[in-house]
Amino acid sequence: MKTNGQNGAGELLRYEEVAAKIGGMIKNGTYRAGERVPSIRALSRQMRVSANTVMESYARLENLGMIEARPQSGYYVCSRLAEPAGLPASRERETDIAPNPVTIGDVALEVMRNIANPSLVPLGGGIPNCDLLPVDKLNRMLSSEARRFSLQSIAYPPHQGHKLLRTQIARRSLDSGCTLSSEDIIITSGCVEAVNLALQAVCRPGDTVAIGSPVYPTFLKSIQWMGLKVLEIPSNGKGMNLEVLDYAIRHNRVSACITIANFNNPLGSLMPEDKKRDLVALLAKQEIPLIEDDVYGDLAYGPSRPPSTKAFDENGLVLYCSSFSKTLAPGYRVGWIVPGRFKEKVAQLKVLLNIATASPTQLAIAEFLTNGGYDYHLRKIRRVYARQTALVRDTVVRFFPAGTRVSRPEGGYILWVELPEGFDAFKLYEAALREGIGIAPGTIFTLGDRYKNCFRLNAALWSERIEQALEILGGLAEEMKQYPIERPEKTLVSYVTY
Repeated sequence: MKTNGQNGAGELLRYEEVAAKIGGMIKNGTYRAGERVPSIRALSRQMRVSANTVMESYARLENLGMIEARPQSGYYVCSRLAEPAGLPASRERETDIAPNPVTIGDVALEVMRNIANPSLVPLGGGIPNCDLLPVDKLNRMLSSEARRFSLQSIAYPPHQGHKLLRTQIARRSLDSGCTLSSEDIIITSGCVEAVNLALQAVCRPGDTVAIGSPVYPTFLKSIQWMGLKVLEIPSNGKGMNLEVLDYAIRHNRVSACITIANFNNPLGSLMPEDKKRDLVALLAKQEIPLIEDDVYGDLAYGPSRPPSTKAFDENGLVLYCSSFSKTLAPGYRVGWIVPGRFKEKVAQLKVLLNIATASPTQLAIAEFLTNGGYDYHLRKIRRVYARQTALVRDTVVRFFPAGTRVSRPEGGYILWVELPEGFDAFKLYEAALREGIGIAPGTIFTLGDRYKNCFRLNAALWSERIEQALEILGGLAEEMKQYPIERPEKTLVSYVTY
């Protein structure tokens, strides 16, 4: 006679029973989205069943979409909130695409300042969780490297940056699908400077830049400052619409294209590899430079890092930009650019603007990449961000109005939330400010009047305070659903017409 712990009919009933118990604990909130369920060995011991029984139970829960396996990590509760089926940008027609000069209004600038205010609950910015960063180790290395390279740490570094750092970056480029040498790289003061150098190298005032919409607001500020026009290309969960981009570059003179292909800000989307290859090839036909911001690329939740668009560049037309601001030290301001065929121009601009990036922080990060355990650090923060992003999504499920949708990123910590049609996310932003909470309303991510019912959330942080803030936000949204709050019309971004 066979027992519950053995193979056979009894075993079949037993694994269903185990699956039902764990499934029930997920439904009642004992295990919440993003949290790890017991390991196979632990549950086998706790419920006095075989490991095979637990494996069958977890396979059943996976098929039901309740848990997911993460390589070398275990099983985690899936979020119960579906990704938006279609973002507002995807509704735009090809014939609606036209270049527009950029003038960012005072209200939009005020929003950007407010979401960076440290006194607010930080749900609107793109800042990393500093509690996860190797602060003590980095600062020790900063001190030791300043002693070790006493002269170099206070002298002007080479305009391309210290070779120690460039060599380490070149070695790591294999992870993103590239094969670089230290001479291909120029160190910058963060990724924003890298993108600005790239824009200045390939564009002149009055030129047009194509960019996926919704747009990272800092790009809009850079484009405005340089006197450029922008073509907003509709995007969704897989990046820019290449059919619309193809139409746009055939009917407009485009001098450059900007993309955040890996874990886009603000959508959180990941462009598939074949689409990256198609994007690079499409632009190469027209000799249009592609400026890639890959600052979130190292924060993939999966077992491997996704390739950059630079990995598919055969003509030197991709200007690859990134930094350590999201993974190691935002305040160190260490980034880099791989300018391809535009290297000499970018190098000249770098010298003209600020000679070189500060030496001490370059040396500290070079040492961390060499001996600090960067890969171990990345594995740790990826797991945390994956869990916290799922927790934030699950909290939105519980507290926001029915019909609310949110992106399902595969890396980074940025979420794009879409409220039901008719909601005004700017009103929610204003109400949240009065509660000491910062969010980023969707209207700052475009030149037009799109994304009125959308906003960006930062899921890098998780605590009881964050959960309470999200509950308050959800309550405010429910109140607005019942009792709409009127406010004077304000123009976030205005057009300059010629």
